[in-house]
Amino acid sequence: MPERRVTVGSKVGLHARPASLFVQEVVKHTVPVTIRRVDGQPVDARSILSVLSLNVRGGDEVLLATNDDDSGHVLDQLADVLARDLDEEH
Repeated sequence: MPERRVTVGSKVGLHARPASLFVQEVVKHTVPVTIRRVDGQPVDARSILSVLSLNVRGGDEVLLATNDDDSGHVLDQLADVLARDLDEEH
């Protein structure tokens, strides 16, 4: 199962705007993706409410995963999104 560990770049974490932008990127792909805090349970990355419920702050590490062995490139793209400061970009 491909997995990527990424440090969240948005200074305030995955609050409404950055979480929404991340989820929008996730739903562009047909691959099922989960996100979780390093010490937590995975949630569906396509669900804004699930992503917000993680209470991820800037600088926190999260793990992205998929059960599709051929979709590491999708995780790479999503990790790049999370690593950026999405508040600064918009």
